[in-house]
Amino acid sequence: MKKIVDVSLPIGPVHPCFKEPARIKCETAGERVIRTEVELGYVKKGIEKIMIGRPWQEIIFLAERVCGICSVVHNTAIIGALEKISNITVPMRAMYLRIILNELDRMQSHLLANYSYCYTIEHETLAMYLLNLRETVMDAIEIMTGTRIMAAYIVPGGVRTDINREIATKICEALDHIEAELPRFVQMFATGPLIALRSKGIGILSVKDAKESGVVGPTARASGIARDAREHELLYTELGWHMIIRQDGDNFSRIMLRFDELFQSVHIIKNALAVIPEGPVRLGNRITSGRTKHTVEAPRGELTYDVELDENGQVIMISIQTPSIMNVDAGSHAMMKNLSSIADVTSTFISADPCIACAER
Repeated sequence: MKKIVDVSLPIGPVHPCFKEPARIKCETAGERVIRTEVELGYVKKGIEKIMIGRPWQEIIFLAERVCGICSVVHNTAIIGALEKISNITVPMRAMYLRIILNELDRMQSHLLANYSYCYTIEHETLAMYLLNLRETVMDAIEIMTGTRIMAAYIVPGGVRTDINREIATKICEALDHIEAELPRFVQMFATGPLIALRSKGIGILSVKDAKESGVVGPTARASGIARDAREHELLYTELGWHMIIRQDGDNFSRIMLRFDELFQSVHIIKNALAVIPEGPVRLGNRITSGRTKHTVEAPRGELTYDVELDENGQVIMISIQTPSIMNVDAGSHAMMKNLSSIADVTSTFISADPCIACAER
């Protein structure tokens, strides 16, 4: 009789399927994965400690550098916190421009997440299609802000620069291209037999486990939990946002939900461009002392900044809660538990779209 030996199998920290370094320690019985543990700490930056004692003018740029993929939303979150502390009013036109940029940023992040998943399950053709489509979104971000990654576009009291009709037209053209191409790629994913074998019924996160883990963002919504910080922003609802959820909680549902949200982001941006009001994009304001918490919906879920400033505008205390902390924990202790094959570990981990740079800020 052949003896099955339990094996401790490490995956990572450097792995071709991972965008960033992380180590997954797997306990196996034969091919079956009994339990996993995610080990972080390979890219720790200590950025919160670096922010202490610095003026707010510096920390708004440091916040963008928490993560390259999520730079826009970190910029949005820290500026929102400063505006709360100082009771700063943002012009309506600037609010529309902020939503347009944040939804473009959500689109590039979701496309990158779905590219990574398709690459992980070795559907490289679809992966390259999605990565190429992401370039269209990145071009639109560059047209709007002047740069692709560290835009520094949102500032206290508004945004750095306005857009004209020509820029708005180019953004709409980019969105039209995405609307024309994306349905074909979604169809490839939804009907592909290889994708179904590698995705459906795998990495299931139940509602109970999701609630206990405190997961947020698409990972939570794919398990039927209606949780999205945008529901508290009236302007988003006016522009056509609504809660998108799926019920199965598996790898397939998490990727399909991001596809669903891509179409919604296109709709929101087009609506915003169609009705954006005239007026100033920035008002002169003064940052004051105080402390507050501010939460926004990042591409991966709720991002919260807890900030305290002194009378000179210097940071006394700052704490950043990123969505990947909870999502990585859920992936380790719920989604990857009792997987039938070691090959499903990396794909399940990637399906939660972990952002290691955010988690190890």
